[in-house]
Amino acid sequence: MENDRIAGSAKEFAGKLEGTVGDIAGDAKSQAAGRFREAKGTAQNLYGQAKDAARDVTDAAADYAKDAYENSGDTFRDGTQAIARKVQDNPLGSMLIAGAIGFVLAQWLARPTRRTR
Repeated sequence: MENDRIAGSAKEFAGKLEGTVGDIAGDAKSQAAGRFREAKGTAQNLYGQAKDAARDVTDAAADYAKDAYENSGDTFRDGTQAIARKVQDNPLGSMLIAGAIGFVLAQWLARPTRRTR
C-alpha cells in the first residue's frame, strides 16, 4: 500500500472531522478549512491509488515477459521436434519443399540490383 493512500485517508478523515466541528459550531472558516483538507486528502488518496495501480501493471507485465522468456526455449524445441517428425513422415515432400525454397532464394539473390538516379 502506498504511503500517499494512508496519508490521504488520514487527511480526508481529519478534514471531515474539522468540517463537522465547523458545522456544529457554525464557524464558516472551520467548515471551509475542513472541506479543503478533506479534498486534499481525497486527491492524495487517489494519487496513491494510481501509483499502486501503475506498480501492479508494471509488475504484471514484468512477470508476463519473464514467463514468456522462460517458456520460449520450450516452444522452439517443440516446434523443432514437430518439423523433424514431419520430415521423417514425408521425406520426399520435405525435399521438394526445401528445393523450392532454395530455388526461390537463388533467383532472388541472383537478380541484378536496381539503381535509382
